[in-house]
Amino acid sequence: MSTMWQGCLAHTDYFEMRSSGGHDYGVWVTTPPRYDPAAAPAPVVYVLDGNWAVGLTAPLIVTQLDPMQAIQPYVQVSVGYAGEEAEHWERLRNRDLVPPGEPIAKEYIDAVEMGVEAGTTTREQADAYLAELSDSRGDVFLDFLTDDLHPRIERDYGTAPSGHGLFGYSYGGLFSLYAWLTKSAFFESIGAGSPGIVHADSQVFARLQAMGDTLPDTKLHVTFNEQEMLGDLAVYQNLAKNAATFLHRLTSRGGSVTSALMHETHVTGLQASFLSYLRTCRAQ
Repeated sequence: MSTMWQGCLAHTDYFEMRSSGGHDYGVWVTTPPRYDPAAAPAPVVYVLDGNWAVGLTAPLIVTQLDPMQAIQPYVQVSVGYAGEEAEHWERLRNRDLVPPGEPIAKEYIDAVEMGVEAGTTTREQADAYLAELSDSRGDVFLDFLTDDLHPRIERDYGTAPSGHGLFGYSYGGLFSLYAWLTKSAFFESIGAGSPGIVHADSQVFARLQAMGDTLPDTKLHVTFNEQEMLGDLAVYQNLAKNAATFLHRLTSRGGSVTSALMHETHVTGLQASFLSYLRTCRAQ
């Protein structure tokens, strides 16, 4: 498997790991060009939705050699699902990337039902997809990243002791906000691309309110997509509106936060959002 991934993605290793909670994950580790951990250990940037995102984001590690805007060295660790579960990554991410107790918006259910009516998903697949949301475990997955996976990465790849980053998109972006609000001290910077705050009563609003005026020092970069706001799909309109509300509440408190608007749709915006995070939070 490792040999195969070396052929597809330069300087990339692949392994599978079981979490302390009993779930299996696929992990892609992409090291910087000419990486020498003994001479210059690099921090880690964790990228969520590895089954989808690794092919769009791992090649951007060459930005560390860009003579016009070099990015600080980092080791990219993309985390997804392994074996037969890789086929169901879209469903399993609901379990892992959504904060516990997150309400399910009607507009989200309507969007799933539209897929059934259009024939792009079966009734069984839709029911399984929504079922994962009823018992979401974003807290467990966050512990896996920091307590289970990171020690192995640190040991096997000689990474730096600090300066780590996290990037997630859509529900991964919601997870990034949740991580920023609950365990931000582990990360130096966090990127939340089109964060999936579909419900106005999202857990991230409650957690933000509970923090009072004391916000994390960790840098947070939030991106939106133009077509989410201008398009006619209610689920994306809600996402953009609620994410903007969250951002406004941060900036009104003087939080260490930046934002950017991507000229993309929700589907096409991942790579642009990741690059925006690198340029804003990890530039030389």
